[in-house]
Amino acid sequence: MQLVSQVVIAENIEESLELLEAQKKDEIIHKIYKEDSFALEDAKFAIEKAYITSVQTKVIIMASKSFSNIVQNKLLKVLEEPPKNTEFILITNQKSSILPTIKSRIPVNTIKSTQRESQQYLDVDTLSLESVFGFLKANQRIRSGEARAMLQAILADAIKSKHYVFDQKSLKLFEEAVTVLNFGGVRSEFVLHTVLLKMLAKKRKPKDIGKR
Repeated sequence: MQLVSQVVIAENIEESLELLEAQKKDEIIHKIYKEDSFALEDAKFAIEKAYITSVQTKVIIMASKSFSNIVQNKLLKVLEEPPKNTEFILITNQKSSILPTIKSRIPVNTIKSTQRESQQYLDVDTLSLESVFGFLKANQRIRSGEARAMLQAILADAIKSKHYVFDQKSLKLFEEAVTVLNFGGVRSEFVLHTVLLKMLAKKRKPKDIGKR
């Protein structure tokens, strides 16, 4: 998941926020999260933030279970003609709630996996060489779309667990793996194999868990 303009459809909004924030490099992130409904005042605040001049890329993340038609129409113009160096990301639960006019201006990406689902893929807390190879064996000939969802969920779980020491290079590896899976041409299990072994190398030793 990249910090570029998009609509993200996710079952777990908070998890998606964490995953996006983990991609931060030099960008300025403005996060507006309303658990139940995104208000018109919130949309106006997001637009104000968008028009603050900055030489750095600004990423305005708007997250909520519900975006009313009034709110989406308020955002429509700024999404169509965004200020320089500004990216907009909307996160919500239902794809059907997003107006066609919004969908026509920025891409829509669906995150199908949640933390609960990803745990059945791979337990990041007890990750070991044995569990990695067992996981890979169980997921031979996996489709690229499912592998992409798995990787995104595994990364979100790993970040939340605090059992791993991820630097920008590590996060870049995840990003590149997702890009490879998007375009195809490489067997999905090979991509998973490469990323998971790198991830295992970043796992904290038991005595270091809890240290920041």
